[in-house]
Amino acid sequence: MAYQSLRLEYLQIPPVSRAYTTACVLTTAAVQLELITPFQLYFNPELIFKHFQIWRLITNFLFFGPVGFNFLFNMIFLYRYCRMLEEGSFRGRTADFVFMFLFGGFLMTLFGLFVSLVFLGQAFTIMLVYVWSRRNPYVRMNFFGLLNFQAPFLPWVLMGFSLLLGNSIIVDLLGIAVGHIYFFLEDVFPNQPGGIRILKTPSILKAIFDTPEEDPNYNPLPEERPGGFAWGEGQRLGG
Repeated sequence: MAYQSLRLEYLQIPPVSRAYTTACVLTTAAVQLELITPFQLYFNPELIFKHFQIWRLITNFLFFGPVGFNFLFNMIFLYRYCRMLEEGSFRGRTADFVFMFLFGGFLMTLFGLFVSLVFLGQAFTIMLVYVWSRRNPYVRMNFFGLLNFQAPFLPWVLMGFSLLLGNSIIVDLLGIAVGHIYFFLEDVFPNQPGGIRILKTPSILKAIFDTPEEDPNYNPLPEERPGGFAWGEGQRLGG
């Protein structure tokens, strides 16, 4: 029974969030079991472009370090905000969500050439958090029961938390920068006088990922508590 419940819960996760989170967990498990090493995964332009180790363009987004607090913290936030985006503003728009992944990954890879980062998964998580927070500006947040603030401040709170832990904030700044570029091009600029929509999802992605209609039996978890975790939880004003 427990296995069936866990399986059903797993299958309830929308497809993109499920695929990405699973890939991150399996990659970390493979490293922990010493089936592969981080040296086979990290972002290295010379190995990618001169030795054609193209997989590094993807695997550097999948490894968050050895199992520990930092890994669990990142997995919780990745799962939570990736799922909330897919079930919220990207509901029924899987192709657009995949395109955001590709656009964000491309920009981070481009910027990664100049900031010497070897793993970009944490920056990608911050990007997802940033886009969600800007699209839900009136949601009240509570962080570890210590801070209360509105959603748009969440990426900056996470950056401050990274600073307190002694981590480099370059990763957080990269995620915030890429998230802001996407949000501006997708949500702000098209609505300005004379603005146009620059980001257009390719037809091939729509043909692959978008279905004519949604499953009427699909029942996503509420946006306020998709994962049941209190870290960074939100509550709508007046709710």
